[in-house]
Amino acid sequence: MGKSLSRSLDLPPLGRVDTLAQELALLQDKGKRRIAFLGSRHVPVVSIHIVELIARSLAQEGHSIITSGSQGVNAAVIRAVSEIDPSLLTVLLPQSLERQPLEIRDLLGNVLHLIEKTENNELPLPMASSLCNQEIINRCDQLICFAFHDSETLLSSCHSAEDMGKVVSLMFFD
Repeated sequence: MGKSLSRSLDLPPLGRVDTLAQELALLQDKGKRRIAFLGSRHVPVVSIHIVELIARSLAQEGHSIITSGSQGVNAAVIRAVSEIDPSLLTVLLPQSLERQPLEIRDLLGNVLHLIEKTENNELPLPMASSLCNQEIINRCDQLICFAFHDSETLLSSCHSAEDMGKVVSLMFFD
């Protein structure tokens, strides 16, 4: 009798899923995604235009966009998505609207889906921002983050998203 040459076709563990393959599959997927944008408050002017272009393009494709409500990257995303379809935008604040800088409140006043975290008003802003970022990540399928190499809160959020199996696109300003 001959030997059986059958082999096991066990799937690799989930932790070894190729991120590039995952990103390529998302690009080919025509379904709508929930895409989160996080980023620095301090952004070079040229980079603001890139952020707006990406957010506008994703909104034009009909994807839901979620971000926070500060200056810089978040404000650029809010402006861009609001121009295309305000109903696609959700903004989650780390604290109440009253705790946000005056210069951003006007922009936030036009957001249809605005979520305030008044229970975080007594927390220091970095801690409230970390909690906010985590909730944003929990709500999304994909994270796009614009940061500097020393942006500890943002980098920590990206690592958390990767640990949850989210597709993360991290772009650096420096």
